[in-house]
Amino acid sequence: MIRTLNLPSRGVPARAGRTTGRVRARVTSAVGTLAVSALALSACTAGTDGGGGSTAAPADDEEVSISIWSGFSDRELGIIDEAVARFEADHPNYTVTSQGSQDDDKLAQAIRGGNAPDVAVSFSTDYVGQNCSSGAWQDLGPFIERDGVDLEQIPAAVRGYTEFEGTRCALPMLADVYGLYYNLDQFAAAGVTEPPRTTSELLETAKKLTQFNEDGSIKVAGFVPLMNFYANTPQVVGPMFGAHWTDDSGRSSISTDPAWAALATWQKELVDWYGYDKLQKFVAGSGQQYSADQDFQTGRIAMALDGEYRTAFIDDAAPDLAYATAPVPVSDDRVDEYGGGYATGTVIGIPQGAENPGAAFELVKYLAFDTGSLVAMSNGLKNVPTTLDSLESPELEVTPQFQTFLDVFASDGLSNNPPSANGGAYLKTVSDFFDKWQAGGVSDLDAALAQVDTDIENAKGIGG
Repeated sequence: MIRTLNLPSRGVPARAGRTTGRVRARVTSAVGTLAVSALALSACTAGTDGGGGSTAAPADDEEVSISIWSGFSDRELGIIDEAVARFEADHPNYTVTSQGSQDDDKLAQAIRGGNAPDVAVSFSTDYVGQNCSSGAWQDLGPFIERDGVDLEQIPAAVRGYTEFEGTRCALPMLADVYGLYYNLDQFAAAGVTEPPRTTSELLETAKKLTQFNEDGSIKVAGFVPLMNFYANTPQVVGPMFGAHWTDDSGRSSISTDPAWAALATWQKELVDWYGYDKLQKFVAGSGQQYSADQDFQTGRIAMALDGEYRTAFIDDAAPDLAYATAPVPVSDDRVDEYGGGYATGTVIGIPQGAENPGAAFELVKYLAFDTGSLVAMSNGLKNVPTTLDSLESPELEVTPQFQTFLDVFASDGLSNNPPSANGGAYLKTVSDFFDKWQAGGVSDLDAALAQVDTDIENAKGIGG
């Protein structure tokens, strides 16, 4: 029978530490993630001494007790526990202890202290590279081969963010997919009938939708172009321009891929149109990202980039809001690629030191691949299910607004930032550049982007 330990979350909102968009939480904590790699764990894979227990699947009549840690709490933890309970019903020889409010730092401490859980759930894909390369999370390859798991059920971009340099130490368990939210009443009032499909259309539409107070301050922003405002991070905005993080040799390509300069130029144009100081004053009065007074929910901004989970927040906090969703706009030279976007998500794996990794993989496999489980969790958490079968399930609860994100997830244009042995440090480097750039603190764009590459390469920030 499932046992749940919902430990205090130290006042952090249920979604504040979750996957990116949740992205902002990941970017600002990128340097902190380096503490995980500092564990200096030797690489321990399934089939070696990394688990301390059998890697074989237990017999049907063998009594098994395992534990699972996750960052979920309160209502969301209850949804995960329902999934675990369904697993126990299908596997009556299992007893699972579920412990919530466990973040990546707590997990790293448990691994270091030799008391890791059997199964771990993380909200941050930025940890995957260092978890795989250090052995903090065990290589799932032998388990996948043992059970003949069909990885083709997972979209290619999602397979990419759950492995690192040939080692798969994680599987996806729901995804966050990003798109454009727009206010229908404000569109109608401005005479705008369609969401922008290109970045130039986004810029012009933002101007049409913006309202100023008599003193010239911003009353309603058509679109806030500041990087690191809500979900406006390099990871989310980069795919709008088709920006690549690395070149063919695996080196950082922030200065050599012209898409990054195009993104920065486009963004600065809209920042300058508003006035950086006016934008700073406007966002100083913004509601918290995961609160009822978040700016899109209150009508303070007319268009915003955000994840599919925002639909649940709107249902709860602003049920009368007339809004729609669309894929993120793309640069004008890529209009034929419209329909894609950024994805990240919750990941699940087996930590080093798990007492019974062979039994643990049964739960990992169930939560990652069982269609009924994924659909139920998606319906409850309003995240995108991560297998092709679950996306097509008739039991999936879909509104027109949520359908956008399912379509983006199933498209050929789905993208993610690459995993790194240094976690999200390279993301912070890029983010810091944009903070300086949008404030007018960069005089030579090309030189500044070249310095970003140098800083990332010196820190071995991408590709190990």
